[in-house]
Amino acid sequence: MSTQNQIDYERIAKAIDYIRSNFKLQPSLEEVAEKIHLSPAHFQKMFSDWAGTSPKKFLQFISLEHAKSLLKEEKASLFDTAYETGLSSTSRLHDLFVKIEGMSPAEYKNGGKSLNINYSFSESPFGKIIAASTEKGICYMAFETDQHKALGDLQAKFPNASFFERKDDFQNNALSIFSKDWSELNTIKLHLKGTDFQLKVWESLLTIPMGKLSTYGNLADKIGNPNASRAVGTAIGSNPVAFLIPCHRVIQSTGKIGGYMWGSERKQLIIGWESSKMYS
Repeated sequence: MSTQNQIDYERIAKAIDYIRSNFKLQPSLEEVAEKIHLSPAHFQKMFSDWAGTSPKKFLQFISLEHAKSLLKEEKASLFDTAYETGLSSTSRLHDLFVKIEGMSPAEYKNGGKSLNINYSFSESPFGKIIAASTEKGICYMAFETDQHKALGDLQAKFPNASFFERKDDFQNNALSIFSKDWSELNTIKLHLKGTDFQLKVWESLLTIPMGKLSTYGNLADKIGNPNASRAVGTAIGSNPVAFLIPCHRVIQSTGKIGGYMWGSERKQLIIGWESSKMYS
């Protein structure tokens, strides 16, 4: 993503924040455009190019009522076969093509001592992102504007690993999720450091289709441990791979968006963006 696209994303984020904060006043297109210093026509086009829908429609996708309606659908079917539409549906391609492999006990315990990790910095529709990979697959992805902090956070995950700043095929394939036709994607392989329980929770997140939402309680039911909502929430909060493992699709049972490791505003933008791709 170019510098101009990054500026556009930041403007859109600012516009969405303004609309959310002033929703009861129903601000006009002209009012919102003025807040981000654009003409109404330019703002409308830029927003539609990014989200694939109008600002007004996008707002509906990030509203509490829309979230509640999605949760009602999810509760009624609870990941049943109605969502298993196969590779012809782009709503499932993302999930079906992401495969998780856990690190060995030695790799888990020794801080990645035997691992060589490649990393690179890129742009995404939701801001700057760091992606890192071992010889087996992606081990880390995070939204972070500050490259120094991004690298520091990665190194803290694997304090004994060797790091090399270079982009490899694992990263290129993973990052293409933001821009390519998913029918052209190869399997995205993830090589993750986590407990058996964490891996189970992260795998369950992949069953939530794009454009849909779930709750912590429903995920606990899904993994066969209905009393583990709090533990599920903790595992979701430690998800090491932004977007590809869609922890952003888990919200509170009330329909409220809730927290997100990379910012609740970004979470809301991702949810709205995915909904716009599915329902526009």
